[in-house]
Amino acid sequence: MTDLELPAPPDDDEPLPDPMTVGHEHPDVTGGWLRPAVFGAMDGLVSNFALVMGVTGGSDGTKPVLLAGLAGLAAGAFSMAAGEYTSVASQSELALAQIEIERHEIEHNGPAEEAELAAMYVEKGVDEDTARDAAAQIHRDVGHAVEVHAREEFGVDANDLASPRLAAVSSFFSFALGAVLPLLPLLLGIEAVWPIVVLSLVGLFACGALVTNLTSRTWWYGGVRQLVLGGAAAGLTYVIGDLVGTRLG
Repeated sequence: MTDLELPAPPDDDEPLPDPMTVGHEHPDVTGGWLRPAVFGAMDGLVSNFALVMGVTGGSDGTKPVLLAGLAGLAAGAFSMAAGEYTSVASQSELALAQIEIERHEIEHNGPAEEAELAAMYVEKGVDEDTARDAAAQIHRDVGHAVEVHAREEFGVDANDLASPRLAAVSSFFSFALGAVLPLLPLLLGIEAVWPIVVLSLVGLFACGALVTNLTSRTWWYGGVRQLVLGGAAAGLTYVIGDLVGTRLG
């Protein structure tokens, strides 16, 4: 029976592996464009599909439906852009304000902040001596210390804050892209209702399926879920429009 050859112990002087050689990547789940772009298109499709169906149920002819759909597209796109700009700008301003507070504390109360950082590392499982050494090295540079404290204390990367302009522009165009889908048959001169319904339902399924690329759900589950929810919203709005249109008529 031969002796097993044990692997050599790691060499303390051996350089760390290059992080760029790690064989997996994660999608950007916090960027300023991803969320408003994906959900803006879905919101535009659902809201304008429901609006178009509601006006269809309560009026005769396609002119009021097309007018309402175009108005809904414009109003929704501008509203989404303004809302996203304000939301992302406020979030970034809050983060910057907290970062400046942290900078002031590090500049005027450095030892306490260094001890706080070391305690955070200890809580994460780093032994106390190593944690103290790491915190001391990080605090040699104030700017670097501010960045590390911001990430550790309130989860903010000072160099990667979301852009309000990017969020607003992506929200505007993504909402408009989704909202124009139910209007395409009308813009092409088709007056029947069923092309609007079919095209919108296909778009809902496609949006739901695409979103699953960012989640752990299967594509068909996401597609069916969005189709059912969006279709239900449009169907209920059609019924309401029909009831209101009948009473007003």
